[in-house]
Amino acid sequence: MREDRARSAHRTFLAAALVAGVLGIAAAPSAFAQDEGTTPGDDDQVVLTGELLVPQEATVGTAVIFNGDATIDGTATESVVVFNGDVEISGTVGDDIVAFNGGVIVRSGAEVGGDIASRQQPRIEKGARVRGQIKGISGRFDLEGLGWVGRYVWWFGYTISTLILGLVLLLFLPGVDAPLADAFRRRMGASFGFGAAIFFLLPIAAVLLLVVVVAIPLGLFLLLSLALLYTLGYVAGAHLLGRRLVNPPGSRYVAFLVGWAILRGIGLIPFLGGLVWVVASIAGLGALVIAARRSTSVPAPPLPMAPIPEPPPAA
Repeated sequence: MREDRARSAHRTFLAAALVAGVLGIAAAPSAFAQDEGTTPGDDDQVVLTGELLVPQEATVGTAVIFNGDATIDGTATESVVVFNGDVEISGTVGDDIVAFNGGVIVRSGAEVGGDIASRQQPRIEKGARVRGQIKGISGRFDLEGLGWVGRYVWWFGYTISTLILGLVLLLFLPGVDAPLADAFRRRMGASFGFGAAIFFLLPIAAVLLLVVVVAIPLGLFLLLSLALLYTLGYVAGAHLLGRRLVNPPGSRYVAFLVGWAILRGIGLIPFLGGLVWVVASIAGLGALVIAARRSTSVPAPPLPMAPIPEPPPAA
């Protein structure tokens, strides 16, 4: 009876965690999209997938969609950014239009206050007004000018990168699942200690190596490897979080995806996302070190001894 209650509580907690991760991904853009420079009623509009529509008489700040088409019949006081889809403007855009993978149509009577950057040649109808320049998407374009949009670009790219890295590691190193989770469960404090030492001391060591002339290449290589090393620790931390919610014999892929979804949802929240990234990276790096040390310190099983031949019988 007690085991049934424990399993029921575990399933309830897992379901709540999944819902929290999904809601974090879905709700964070609307909760934190408004820029400090926008006025009340001019909230930024962010769509992950589907369709972005600003109807007539409606006004938004910056409009961003990752996968889908954007139609601006009303007013966007800032920029319009589309990563994978087409853009159609019948109203007013106060700043730039950026279409990374799609076309741009500016209807007659529409007005664009900035530049148009698109992979395809924009179609501008007679009577439309574009105050800026027409640029190719491969040309120079400053994403920092888009304000918080650059943060969403980085979040989206890092999310896909960590997903691919985690799945590849679990595919080619399936044996890392159990030792990693066991190392963190048995030596949680040591995991954070080793991870913090690696996280904070390696950059210092790299800078010190740059001071020594003969060690400059080693220092540069170490600095360049920190991004991959930290990301590897973050992926391991996501798997550790998932394994706390999905115990064996649950799939290692499901465990990683649960932890990854929760961490990437939190990653959309300013400051808190960065703090959680540091903690997850430290925990993952430390657990990886402990798991590696345990695997190398386990003594090899003794070889079986050959049987001693019996002496021949006496004549």
